[in-house]
Amino acid sequence: MLHYDLVVLGMGSGNMLFGDELAHLRSAAVDPGRFGGTCLNRGCIPSKMLVVAADAVMDAREAARLGVHATVEPVEWRAVRDRVFGRIDPLHEAAVDYRRGSGVDVYTDAARFVAPKVLQVGSERIGAETIVVAVGSRPVIPDIPGLDTVPFHTSDSIMRIDEVPASLVVLGGGFIAAEFGHVLDAFGAEVTIIQHRPRLLMAEDEQVSARFTELAARRHRVLLDTEAVSVARTADGVAVTVRGPQGEQVVEAEAMLVSVGRRPNTDRLDAEAGGLELDCDGHIATDAACRTSVPGVWALGDVANHFQLKHRANAEVRLVRHNLLHPDDIRTLGTKGVPHAVFTHPQIASVGLTEQEARRRGIDCLVSVRDYGDAAYGWALEDTTSFVKLLADPADRTLLGAHIIGPQAATLIQPLIQAVTLVQSVDHVAQDALYIHPALTEVVEQALLAL
Repeated sequence: MLHYDLVVLGMGSGNMLFGDELAHLRSAAVDPGRFGGTCLNRGCIPSKMLVVAADAVMDAREAARLGVHATVEPVEWRAVRDRVFGRIDPLHEAAVDYRRGSGVDVYTDAARFVAPKVLQVGSERIGAETIVVAVGSRPVIPDIPGLDTVPFHTSDSIMRIDEVPASLVVLGGGFIAAEFGHVLDAFGAEVTIIQHRPRLLMAEDEQVSARFTELAARRHRVLLDTEAVSVARTADGVAVTVRGPQGEQVVEAEAMLVSVGRRPNTDRLDAEAGGLELDCDGHIATDAACRTSVPGVWALGDVANHFQLKHRANAEVRLVRHNLLHPDDIRTLGTKGVPHAVFTHPQIASVGLTEQEARRRGIDCLVSVRDYGDAAYGWALEDTTSFVKLLADPADRTLLGAHIIGPQAATLIQPLIQAVTLVQSVDHVAQDALYIHPALTEVVEQALLAL
């Protein structure tokens, strides 16, 4: 059995762990897929590159409200797609060569635990003093009768299609449904979203979720409180039998996207054979320092937490690197102030408590809602649907949560993320800093001042 000082499983965020500080260790990198993981190859980066193109289409289509009458010529989907993956795909081989050139052994077979801190990787058995598990997650495939008999896409494949379908049925109402509904609608598909819950993006603040659902229904056919009962192949694509408030009906489309959630890859890793404790959802159980139930084994990213966010995984990589280098100065990472954004149309961003969470937990809070249209730049945009919503503690005046729906939400929320994370009072954030006039950030200032 080969023995290493450090083995890293998963070359998404896990690939970021290697560097000069750990170069003295005999190290191995293990990944049967593409370096860069979900984010680079089939997630955050390519999807947002497509969103930018879709946003350009929507900007042209909506410019008439500004007195600018624009048209969009047919979108060259293959050109858009090839621009995205022509940049991304070469990075895998370059990353493998770079790691090998830096003295790291690279294994491209799948790994599974056969005992604590012992792995079978292809025909090799390897052990290590330290193992970092960062093997990510994959799309959930629901148990719907007939689904296994029809062609369908997940987020893993939808971005690489050769042609935009004339029609698309989407199972699910979360991030992926919202973003790809936007992209493929902008590029010409007629989109139907089947959501088993009463609104889209149910994890968002309910006021944001309700507004987005309203706006999405203007672009797509949105079936709420509706379950997919069965799926069948048709001559032109797929037929989904659904049951909802209007009874049972059949939805037909040329293509189907399944986006009902993701699951950690612990089952493929035989994590339990390695002595790793799992939570009820199959994630590797870790403490706030990313330590697992096995001393010397650490876990980070989608395989270990429920956030499913690349920026969270990046923070965990930095944490684990520090803790490996400084075992007498173990640092931890809390869950407060973990932000997220949905790059749909309009954009959505959030950090901290939602109003429904505050109610459920019995937390008293002040609430401020400010429309984009209340700020001068909102006038310029002729915006009538976007807003900033803030929640604050009435006693200590700290910001408990921030939620934005509208253009550039993911950028506008950054000072509010800092306020939540650094426990700054809303008075301090509102009054002790200047906000550029007439920039869109004034709507954030106005929402803070209203508190």
